[in-house]
Amino acid sequence: MTTTGARVRAAVRNNVQWCATMCRAHGLGSGTLGDRAWTHPLRTPPYYPDAVTLAPDAAPHDVLPGIDRSTPGCSVKDSYATLDLSGHGFTPLFEAHWIHRPPGAPAPRPADATPWQPVRSATALAAWEAAQSGRAEPPGLFRPALLTDPATTVLAARAPDGRIVAGAVATRSAAPGTARGVVGVSNVFGTDPWPGCLAALTRRWPGTPVVGYEHGDDLTAALRHGFTTTGTLRVWVLPG
Repeated sequence: MTTTGARVRAAVRNNVQWCATMCRAHGLGSGTLGDRAWTHPLRTPPYYPDAVTLAPDAAPHDVLPGIDRSTPGCSVKDSYATLDLSGHGFTPLFEAHWIHRPPGAPAPRPADATPWQPVRSATALAAWEAAQSGRAEPPGLFRPALLTDPATTVLAARAPDGRIVAGAVATRSAAPGTARGVVGVSNVFGTDPWPGCLAALTRRWPGTPVVGYEHGDDLTAALRHGFTTTGTLRVWVLPG
């Protein structure tokens, strides 16, 4: 496997772990991890896929039998943008790019000294979620059970008056060929959040690659802060 291929695989597996964690936090169980796809038989939380492909040769029969297509909103994250679900009623929702930041990349210096710290309580988590004003997630998407997951860290940056002004979710996972595994970062928000976020990740997990996926302006911002793209993904949705 090429270096790029290994980086995509690590990002995909990390993202599946985060999706499964979100499902468990909602009381839905972890889903099923197969050779070519992760699937969940129940409708997953909003904005989280019902399936994620794990290999570029994944076919519809690896995905569709394991998910609920009877209710609106079913979605599939095709991690390699190679799966065609158009013949099964799905339409493409968006494309994005897997991103990777090597452990040797210097952490950008934050423009201010606002500290990024883990969210520890259900009350703080609710405030963290509320701070994502203008974002798509509905209230109550991020459940307190996330705070007890050993691989998940919800990070928040607070202004001097205590308000949460930026944040992200970090997910640790193992990755072949990397002694420290990888840290997946998602749900990044705030004004120019990457410098503070990356500084926090470097302090907590030094020498660990950072992975994730982004598109549009968020991708542009990530690339500006030391990430490179490693592959394309496509999200399919079954219209209601």
